[in-house]
Amino acid sequence: MENVDQSQSSAGATDSSCRGTPPCRFLSTCDGLPVGLADAETIFALSSGHGRCGVAVVRASGPASATALRCMAGLSRSLPPPRTALLRSITDSQSKEVLDRGLVFWFPAPHSFTGEDSVEFHIHGGPAVITAVLQALGSVPGMRPAEAGEFTRRAFQAGKLDLTEVEGLGDLIHAETEAQRRQALRQMSGELGHLYQDWTHKLKRCLAHVEAFIDFSEDELIEDGVLNQVDRWVCDLQAEMEQHLKDERRGERLRSGVQVVIAGATNAGKSSLLNTLCQRPAAIVSPIAGTTRDIVETALDIGGFPVLLSDTAGLRESQDLVEREGVRRARERVEQADLTLVVVDCAHLPSDAQQAAAFLQEHLRSVLPTQEQPETVFAADRFLLLLNKTDLLPEEQRQKLDRELRRVSGFPPVCLISCHTNEGLQDFLTVLHSSVKTLCGDPLSGAPTLTQARHRAHLQQCFAALAQYQRYRDIDLALAAEGVRLALTSLGRITGRVGAEEILDIIFKDFCIGK
Repeated sequence: MENVDQSQSSAGATDSSCRGTPPCRFLSTCDGLPVGLADAETIFALSSGHGRCGVAVVRASGPASATALRCMAGLSRSLPPPRTALLRSITDSQSKEVLDRGLVFWFPAPHSFTGEDSVEFHIHGGPAVITAVLQALGSVPGMRPAEAGEFTRRAFQAGKLDLTEVEGLGDLIHAETEAQRRQALRQMSGELGHLYQDWTHKLKRCLAHVEAFIDFSEDELIEDGVLNQVDRWVCDLQAEMEQHLKDERRGERLRSGVQVVIAGATNAGKSSLLNTLCQRPAAIVSPIAGTTRDIVETALDIGGFPVLLSDTAGLRESQDLVEREGVRRARERVEQADLTLVVVDCAHLPSDAQQAAAFLQEHLRSVLPTQEQPETVFAADRFLLLLNKTDLLPEEQRQKLDRELRRVSGFPPVCLISCHTNEGLQDFLTVLHSSVKTLCGDPLSGAPTLTQARHRAHLQQCFAALAQYQRYRDIDLALAAEGVRLALTSLGRITGRVGAEEILDIIFKDFCIGK
């Protein structure tokens, strides 16, 4: 009696329904394989991570999967119940040697991750065991090692995933922070794809109505007001897309990381701040002015949000060619930054609080990107002002300075810190986390956001194509229809799904044509 565990496997099944045990299509051994099966595209690979682990998962997908399961699990003609764990000895089909003892799962088409017949071997995770099982699978006729991403590609081609879900799966695998995980999981679950599919359906209906009006209006088979309805649909779609595009790149920032740049004069403590935040000596700290010449980068997790923190050369005039290049790169990086931490040495501030505030205003303008307008110099969403080395100031002077800066309107958030004593760092991290969260947004609230630059490019093309419809609507209806068709194509490139047959289906469904 075979040992059967009725628990379900989640490592590849995408449909909870059970098709039942299919009739036997293959011979019970690897000998005498049906002609042509050796040429079938059946792939296999290690699906779990590389390296020594408790359990490893080896997956195979394609028409020879059932044969591989029989050969290596010592099964008779009958296959195990779908998606049910079966404890078996895993053997080499050629030498009949037992390689390991583990669980096997059978996923008949179409209820599998790829939509094909699939099998999984859950084995012990030692390198020797994994290598032996992979070699044994390679000896089964009709099977070959999978290429990178081939399982997911087959899932897409089978209609199990659209391109946005595929990208969400990739992002989930590479997610390093909690917020990235949440956004990727939401996209992989299909929320972004469903939004675009809804827009695609509306565009198909628009195009079907315009095409029907062009082809059949003279035969009086189309009711009046069809184009007016299309006009309303197009306007509504444009408004929704425009709102979707006005996301300030929150999803893209969350996916790739918020670009945070540390800038300021020489010896202000920029490198010390970098080392304190990443808790390691990532940058050289020296009392010699101009030590940092190039960009020093490190990745951080700030309260679950990804940050790419960059230390830059001190901003000053210099005759040294290398330092001048470092200053140029520093200013360039500030212009590209999502958030700039302007670090100031408190020892250089005037003792009078009002004069210190005026000094800081002028200093911020010197750090400001050249293309910024003066009225946006203190934009709270782009700058944080850090007054470092506060341990060198008397307590009374620190309090007066803090009160004066809070009184001045238009200043960015100000944090008084000491990288030497860590004073004020916790308050600064709280402010930094709030700023980063504002830049990324909450991945679980509101409508799903754009996460890829290609999404934005295709949506902008779609929006422009709808403008073509409006431009030619009363001049040339054929060109107007072409605008809707281009919009549909651009949107289809995001999800990877668009077809002319669906347009015809809508035409014959919505209109009494061809009776």
